[in-house]
Amino acid sequence: MKLAQRLFYYLGGFAIGLILLFFFLGGKKTSCDYSPSARVMKNIRIKERVFSKQALVNMDTHRVDTADVSLLLIKGDVDFSKSNTQLDSCKTYFIEGSIKEKTITMFIENCDSIARINEVKVYK
Repeated sequence: MKLAQRLFYYLGGFAIGLILLFFFLGGKKTSCDYSPSARVMKNIRIKERVFSKQALVNMDTHRVDTADVSLLLIKGDVDFSKSNTQLDSCKTYFIEGSIKEKTITMFIENCDSIARINEVKVYK
């Protein structure tokens, strides 16, 4: 068998495999959240979020709304060196990121059923 025929059969099988893969996984909400930071952020995003009074005051002062917080939970990064992940009940995570040319940092207490946003700081 010539090299051209082998290449044709390989690429044909590869194309059929890709089509089947897209067919089976196309309608599902699959994601590839394998890094620790991505897993933490996804876990916080799917829970009910409760804001502390201090966080709400800081958000009102700097004109940051809950949509910006939701966007930060998608595009932000978890700083594990400033987080406390050794707790048994509710682990505390430090999340930072940039939204609308503002740097926003948050301390989030991630419990079993809710995520409590305790502190929101905004820097320009």
